[in-house]
Amino acid sequence: MAVNIVIGTQWGDEGKGKVIDVYAGRADVVVRSQGGNNAGHTVVLGEETYKLNLIPSGILHKNALCLIGAGVVINPKTILKEIDELEKRGITCDNLRIDPRAHVVMPWHVELDGLSEKFRGEMDIGTTRRGIGPCYTDKYERSGIRIYDLIHTELFERKAKQSGKLKNKIITAVYEGQALDLNSVIEEYKSYGIRLSKYVGDVSVLIHKAYLEGKNIMFEGAQATLLDIDFGTYPYVTSSHPLSAGVFVGAGAGPKMADDIIGVAKAYTTRVGKGPFPTELFTDIGDYIRVKGGEYGTTTGRARRIGWFDSLIVRHSVRVNGLTKLCINKLDTLCGLKQLMICTAYKKPDGTIIDDFPPVLEELADCEPVYETHEGFDENICQCKSFEQLPASCKRYIDRLESLCDCKIAIIGVGPERTQIIER
Repeated sequence: MAVNIVIGTQWGDEGKGKVIDVYAGRADVVVRSQGGNNAGHTVVLGEETYKLNLIPSGILHKNALCLIGAGVVINPKTILKEIDELEKRGITCDNLRIDPRAHVVMPWHVELDGLSEKFRGEMDIGTTRRGIGPCYTDKYERSGIRIYDLIHTELFERKAKQSGKLKNKIITAVYEGQALDLNSVIEEYKSYGIRLSKYVGDVSVLIHKAYLEGKNIMFEGAQATLLDIDFGTYPYVTSSHPLSAGVFVGAGAGPKMADDIIGVAKAYTTRVGKGPFPTELFTDIGDYIRVKGGEYGTTTGRARRIGWFDSLIVRHSVRVNGLTKLCINKLDTLCGLKQLMICTAYKKPDGTIIDDFPPVLEELADCEPVYETHEGFDENICQCKSFEQLPASCKRYIDRLESLCDCKIAIIGVGPERTQIIER
């Protein structure tokens, strides 16, 4: 039996989908525990590319039980579209289960997300405008609608009318927006509840039973450490806990269950949206990495911001997640660069050098990166099957990242396909 957690260590988009898919192929149970359809995993299987937003990557393995935990917020329209698209491609979703405690993203959440971002003007957060934050707001205000409610028609109708009436008041009176047709929304979502009812099950119980039976379990992370509501670059964060600790809360599992907590990072750094980014590149090198690495969001299609590898970020992730292993992805993207830079520390305005990631955004915004320069490489590494086959400059680069991040690099991604990894 093995219980693994896969976590993003930067600002997301680290290529977790591929790593998750590798571990999902060895798992009996795959669990998603937080976030919503503001996250996305891209998995490449031979000639086929699958882009998943809510459904766990284990769905591509027909024998894996795929679970969506109580900590996830679910847009019924989105998840049903994913189910339909997967089944059109011959992928069954009969092994999918959704916790009845998971909250439902309603149309007023999406509307309020967009209106609040517009209201903030230049102070906007840069959300995906998918309604995730407003849905979590209702959850913690204890006025949310859950999957259990959605699949019980009379209960849903009563709660939706009450919540929708208040949200329409806020939309019109506060933001001067257009009120939603509540009757139309309720009828539409009642139909979604009917379709989703067959997938509902107590995820916490299913995980516990699998654990007692000695099954292999994998918890797949969505988003990443620097997007955590507490330990990320607040306020430019998501509305949930993408940390390893958040996995246990969102799934309803005990923390002693985990054997390995695997952090995924790119061989460089990217982020989407606003906020400080000390190693960001505004040069041709940044453009080169963006194009070569296909750095455009799975969910939004937005171009990602590009920067050199920041060891302070990943070392922060090692600490707050209790990582036991690291995966460095997309090393192949750096092929063709004569020099590779690694941020080893920050310099503050007063000249002080720090090597711990600052706790608040205001301090981070004032920091300048301190770099080491390393030799680049021109060799095509996509077919390398072992660490020894990598060019000497690649091996030195990986060894230095391992030392700076204070965590063993056990996996190296050398191409987009799940076969293009090196396990050490």
